[in-house]
Amino acid sequence: MIIRSIRARLTLWYVSLLTVTLMLLGGAGYGVLAYSLSNQVDQALNGVARVMAEKAGAEQSPVFPPDVDEVFRRFFGFSPWERYFRMLDPLGRRDPMHGGGRSEKLPVSPEALENASRGLPTYETVDSVEPYPVRILTLPVLQAGRVVRVVQVGTSLQSVFETRNRYLLIMAGLLPVGVLLAGAGGWLLARRALLPVDRMTEAANRIGAERLADRLDETGADDELDRLARTLNGMLARLDAAFSQVSRFTADASHELQTPLTILKGELEVALRAARSPEEYRETLESGLDEVNRMIELVNDLLLLARTEAGVLRGERHLLDLGELVRQVGSRMKILADSRSVELSISPTEPLLVLGDAEQLGRLLSNLAENAIKYSGTGGRVTLTLERLRDHAAVHVADTGPGIPAELHEEIFQPFFRSPDALTHRGIGLGLSIARSIAWAHSGALEVQSSPGRGSTFTVLLPMVSE
Repeated sequence: MIIRSIRARLTLWYVSLLTVTLMLLGGAGYGVLAYSLSNQVDQALNGVARVMAEKAGAEQSPVFPPDVDEVFRRFFGFSPWERYFRMLDPLGRRDPMHGGGRSEKLPVSPEALENASRGLPTYETVDSVEPYPVRILTLPVLQAGRVVRVVQVGTSLQSVFETRNRYLLIMAGLLPVGVLLAGAGGWLLARRALLPVDRMTEAANRIGAERLADRLDETGADDELDRLARTLNGMLARLDAAFSQVSRFTADASHELQTPLTILKGELEVALRAARSPEEYRETLESGLDEVNRMIELVNDLLLLARTEAGVLRGERHLLDLGELVRQVGSRMKILADSRSVELSISPTEPLLVLGDAEQLGRLLSNLAENAIKYSGTGGRVTLTLERLRDHAAVHVADTGPGIPAELHEEIFQPFFRSPDALTHRGIGLGLSIARSIAWAHSGALEVQSSPGRGSTFTVLLPMVSE
């Protein structure tokens, strides 16, 4: 089953991690406890064996049970019920003066006797003496470097096993309770931590195309959720700007299409109200054709912009001499400049090779030159200049027009934008948008430098190709 709730997944991960951690800690604690208990038993047996060996060797008389109880109590802190003590000769035979009774059940392994003959103690755990295993210490007694006796002491490990079992029972009882409490706490913490996400989700669900100006609230903690809210608010701001631009673009396009359609419809209606001469019909048809051509030009420009924004404006890319293209565009624009009494000059150019579509780049330069001629006015001057800027070719189109305020340097590249000073000129405001789109499609750029009263200079930057 796939858990789709982040809150549930966080709780599950938290509980799982905590369970594994508790089990590891519990296992480590159990190991430390078992080792400590075993070590304590061995140390106590060693103390008992050494004291009993000294006592028996010094008195050379039997050791009675009260003496054994006292020694075990001293080292164990209590007198074990199942305790063992006996003396053996170096061959492992019972010393009749020490031991007997239940202690006779203790085995003597060949390994213990071998270690004793070398003066080494031997710790062993046997299972056949009592219901619980018995821990045994076999300790040699040395005199003048010779083994004279072997002391054997032991105790049942019942208390050790019972202590370990109680520890396991306590862990088995507390672990589920701890996991349940941790799960409930984890659920509450995850719910509290994700509460801002729920609020952002509700707010985002309320935001539609008609409410793109709304924004998500931030908690003020400047944490990951606040950064997410700022990111989403930035995205909403971009969407709002994009929707506004699309709405404005649609309204402007509709207006530009409506004007020639209205003119065409009015002229046709007038022509149909009464009989006209062939000349009048021809004049009406020519006027309608002009409006149709204007609409075709607008639609083609809109398609070009759409193709550029979609990244499909490719065209035929060939090696071009940009200097030759500038001269060709200047020659075509010379007629328009002369008709408006504008001086058009082309600075000497050098061969600079770029990779591009000649028709598209020609349209880019023509749009810039045509705008410069329109806004320079009678007696103005337009200059086309080509230069090399490191690995780019730069075409400068400078005019002596009224200039453009700094705050409009980016807006002039928006579709259908026309400044108040431009309303006296015929056009639909797509020239600069198309020019920048063509430059971008050729991995280049289109920049403007202008200020009111000082004219404008548009610069096209295109990457050059090494010869």
